[in-house]
Amino acid sequence: MSKSEKNPRDPMPGTLRHWREALPEERMAHLVKDTARGFSRSLQARLREHAVQYGHWTFLRILWQTDGLTQRQLSEQAGVAEPTTFSALKAMEALGYVTRQKLPDNRKQVRIFLTPKGASLRALLVPKAIDVNRIALAGISPDDIAATRRTLLAMIENLANDEVATGRSEDGDATNTRAANGSANWSGDAANGDAP
Repeated sequence: MSKSEKNPRDPMPGTLRHWREALPEERMAHLVKDTARGFSRSLQARLREHAVQYGHWTFLRILWQTDGLTQRQLSEQAGVAEPTTFSALKAMEALGYVTRQKLPDNRKQVRIFLTPKGASLRALLVPKAIDVNRIALAGISPDDIAATRRTLLAMIENLANDEVATGRSEDGDATNTRAANGSANWSGDAANGDAP
């Protein structure tokens, strides 16, 4: 009998035991990190079914909400450096998901627009993200979901305020645009399944 046959419900043997028994008082940061990893792995597997890279998901989500942003705006909303955005957009353009266009009123500024192919991915991928949220929230009461949501939002705000107060940010800038704009990776209404 293989390990997976012994405990088919635990995809990573010992993970739940680790959190419930070995480290019941572990810091919140570690719980949040492992939860985020679980969301990411689950969504990545579903995106692979449609040959969409996980790194493109964030940019697609932003553009589905607000098409025609500049690369800088897209970077700020995604909370990533512009070179990272540039590389992702180059690949997304090669895949036919986006185009870069200079607008007649400002020839210096390049805006990013979804192609019909990029826009059509929304109907395929958003249900996958909703499914991930449904799975993650299974068996959790609406009151507990609402309390968790309020708590996580308060923690995000507290940490963003700390960055502003101390002048630190993850990229070394004096300001943190992701804190101001919200993180695009996990934004949306989790209770309704709008994201990871």
